[in-house]
Amino acid sequence: MKTIKAEVIAIGDELLYGQIQDTNSHWISGELDRIGVKVVRRTTVGDHREDILMAFEQAGARADIVLITGGLGPTSDDLTKPLLASFFDCGVELVQEALEDLTAYFQKRGRELTDTNRLQAYLPTKCTYVKNKAGTAPGMWFFENGVYWMSMPGVPHEMRKLMKDFVLPELRRQLDLPVIYHKLIRTIGIGESWLADLLKDWEKNLPSHMKLAYLPELGEVKLRLTSVGDDHGKLADETEEQFWKCMPLIGDYVYGFDGETLPIVIGKLLKHFNKTVALAESCSGGYLSHLITSVPGSSTYFRGSIVPYDNSIKVSELEVSVSTLENAGAVSEETVKEMARNVRRKFGVDFGVSTSGIAGPSGGTADKPVGTIWLACDHQGDTRTKKLQLSNDREVNIHLTAVAALDLLRRCILK
Repeated sequence: MKTIKAEVIAIGDELLYGQIQDTNSHWISGELDRIGVKVVRRTTVGDHREDILMAFEQAGARADIVLITGGLGPTSDDLTKPLLASFFDCGVELVQEALEDLTAYFQKRGRELTDTNRLQAYLPTKCTYVKNKAGTAPGMWFFENGVYWMSMPGVPHEMRKLMKDFVLPELRRQLDLPVIYHKLIRTIGIGESWLADLLKDWEKNLPSHMKLAYLPELGEVKLRLTSVGDDHGKLADETEEQFWKCMPLIGDYVYGFDGETLPIVIGKLLKHFNKTVALAESCSGGYLSHLITSVPGSSTYFRGSIVPYDNSIKVSELEVSVSTLENAGAVSEETVKEMARNVRRKFGVDFGVSTSGIAGPSGGTADKPVGTIWLACDHQGDTRTKKLQLSNDREVNIHLTAVAALDLLRRCILK
């Protein structure tokens, strides 16, 4: 089956200046993927005539579908409409239906339709007018030289409305679309290159219509299996079969699938086993609590936390021994053990998790450089610990500490 290719063009200087984040292209890519369209390129171009026309020309030469956002306002810096007319070698004329819709839009809001706003009803003669039910900038649909084009406003909620109401249904109607099936395997505790070594023979034997991609993030690596065909059920079955073939190779590092983030997986495990948890966060400063409570329903298993940043709070609130702090130091296996055990007892929970370390960028010593982190998880007096040696970047260290602490808790629950 033929691969249907799409390109997304986002227009606006504000995108290139970094004043506005281009969430539109990201969202459009996801929606196209769901209906079997492969996005081959996303282009961001400023408000410059020659650059926009070049983007149109290049997109039309390599894609079956070109979706454009931005540049449709009524002011002089909005160039998309006149440049589309120039690109398609046609004139611009008043579309009565567009004018009536604009007039009704403004009347409904008790506002007068100005001459400037009236200009939005003038459209390229080769386009099909598509009503924008959420705003004033009209959608414009073209079909030229075997390529489908759609120009939409850059305002996200207006663009999404046009996509859902018109573009996606029209593409389904016009095109014989393949099925693109994805499965994500989420791993933790192993790097990308080590995973690749474990999976190299398995990957070589994948069917020709199935591809593996490595998607590394801070603290974890996602594996994406993508299959293309015409039968969703068959692709799903084939992907599951390949998944079970790779699990014996990497199963110890797999924590979840598809949309299951680590906090979601932790929540499911605690609910399944009817267990509860409390935290004592020093170097992570509450970030671990934030991740756990980002999951709806976390109040059923998360009892609370203490952020004993100062040693005096470790002593007064968590009853960490003064001698432990003096002899081993706050950043030590001995200290995190006491923190985890005592926060579990204090909150009356099944699991106590603790963090202590030197997040940086200062505070390190020769024996304990910046990035030295200790973690502990206690369950009924059985305490497991882990030492990390991370970076000099404070934000990175806090995030990686929280991820590692969640994984330690996960392994303790499973044990």
